[in-house]
Amino acid sequence: MYCLELAGEDDAFAAAEADAAAADGLTRVAPGLAVADDVALDRVAVLAYTRHADVLLARTDASVEAAVAALGDADLSRAGSVAVRARDVRTTTGVDTQRAERALGSVLVERGFSVDLEDPDHELRALFSDDTCLLGWHAAASIRDYGERRPTDRPFFQPGSMDPLLARALCNLAGADGHTTLLDPMCGTGGVLIEAGLVGARVVGNDAQEKMAHGAAENLAHFLEDYDVLHGDATRLGLDADAVDCVVFDAPYERQSKVATHALGDLVAGALAEANRVATGRCVLVADRDWRDEAREAGWQVEARFVRRVHRSLDRHILVLE
Repeated sequence: MYCLELAGEDDAFAAAEADAAAADGLTRVAPGLAVADDVALDRVAVLAYTRHADVLLARTDASVEAAVAALGDADLSRAGSVAVRARDVRTTTGVDTQRAERALGSVLVERGFSVDLEDPDHELRALFSDDTCLLGWHAAASIRDYGERRPTDRPFFQPGSMDPLLARALCNLAGADGHTTLLDPMCGTGGVLIEAGLVGARVVGNDAQEKMAHGAAENLAHFLEDYDVLHGDATRLGLDADAVDCVVFDAPYERQSKVATHALGDLVAGALAEANRVATGRCVLVADRDWRDEAREAGWQVEARFVRRVHRSLDRHILVLE
């Protein structure tokens, strides 16, 4: 068993990403915490909304005393030096984390471990949240390097570009990895494609605006070696049936689009139908409204739906389609 510390404010979304890309049998147990039957540890590094994965030692109540008792009863089949890190996840418990680290460290010293806070052989993590404490040996962490790929720092920038953290999560939800080809039929400046390429996928982009297609290619060349970008209509792609494994796209937002409302509906519906034709796997759609009816009419089944607040006048709707 493993425990995961989730990131962000939407645990359902974070858990869905981890479940799609790295974990099996995942269950949320407290704010910011989940457990899983198994985790592909090499995949944790690419997750956007998971911070750490640990080998689960014990689950108990959210108090220092309960954590100490649980650790004392745990099977510690390790030896060497250790450091203890305690976290009050989402600041939901009020636990004194320094006291927890000292108390848990004392248990480990009594069990034969030495303390090394700089370069330990093992790191024990104590995660407190709500009424739960999870104790685990640290196993893997995500790489939090998204600030290095801010849209404004890319060679080609346009306002409204998606931030790389969300783009990475969408790619993971779609199933992007070293064995897949991911298509973004409305690729804009290429942010989704960059993140898909960095997790190992082969990427194909398309945009109806020639300027955007050229700009996306410029950005992709800055980060990736292998990519394709097409200039064309998302409802009539120049791709064969079943040409790609998965699709991610950010549909035009009604209040920002120059396309009439009824025409926007036709565009999204057509793009969904075309995505269904060219993809063998999942499609993840992002929009400022709910397109579930159009997705079903295009032949998709809705596996999950998330609504994420951007600001007071804008929500992002994310559909995971099979």
